[in-house]
Amino acid sequence: MRPLALLLAVVLLAACGVVRPPSRNAQADDFQDDLAAARSLTEEFWKQQFQAMGRTYRPVRGFIGYSGGDGPSCAGQRAVPNNAFYCPYGHFIAYDRDWLEALWNELGDGSTFVIIPHEFGHAVQAQLETSFSYNIEIELQADCYAGGTLSGLVQAGALRAEPGDDDELMISLAAAGDPEEDWFDPQAHGTAEQRQQAFARGYRQGVGAC
Repeated sequence: MRPLALLLAVVLLAACGVVRPPSRNAQADDFQDDLAAARSLTEEFWKQQFQAMGRTYRPVRGFIGYSGGDGPSCAGQRAVPNNAFYCPYGHFIAYDRDWLEALWNELGDGSTFVIIPHEFGHAVQAQLETSFSYNIEIELQADCYAGGTLSGLVQAGALRAEPGDDDELMISLAAAGDPEEDWFDPQAHGTAEQRQQAFARGYRQGVGAC
């Protein structure tokens, strides 16, 4: 069996990459451009997916950047630094802009195109009223949705590959992995390997496999 990192690299290099809409001048690309593109392209992708299911996708009501501890609360829980989250009660996504931009600078634009589609994956789960036994299942499905979203956008020509994009995606997923597997931890998101596997499944087979 191939090592997972190699498998994911082959999957991404075969079709994908991240991450610039072809119509944009690469020299004009910056964090805000990628952030706006990640939101708009992801929502357009899910709008089309819901239409194909005979349903109507509800765009998020807010896409809120914050800094440190000044983020919006969700059901009485305050936003924390270095985080991005979906709040089902207000149907909004919030993100620590300083943290996300630091990741963009350190890891590349792949980080933005993993994190933002992942959070929109949670918005989709809420609309589909998907139920799970463990938090880790919620998070891994959102990773799978992120992979399926990127795959769909690449196939549609909305995104194109650039050298090094596969490394950026793998590093971003690995950096967010739990140090060890614990299905009963209510905060568990999955190990680096589990998150990469979930993302790769979505990328290879589409969101229907998630």
